[in-house]
Amino acid sequence: MNGNFSTRAVLQNLKDAGCSRETVEQFMRLEEEGRTKEQIMLLSRHRSKLLDRIHKEEKRIDCLDYLVYQIQKTQTAG
Repeated sequence: MNGNFSTRAVLQNLKDAGCSRETVEQFMRLEEEGRTKEQIMLLSRHRSKLLDRIHKEEKRIDCLDYLVYQIQKTQTAG
């Protein structure tokens, strides 16, 4: 592994980040081939997928918040 990261630490980090086995294997294969730019692109794609998931969940939370707001508004008006 490059820099101060051990292979074990990188594997754990990828696992903690929710990377699939295939992504981890691809990342490590790119490491062996010295293809750092491709590694960064792979991580960026995974990050983007995680962010998309967060945004979907935020929308769901917003829907619930709006429903609670409407219920509370109805109770105070009636």
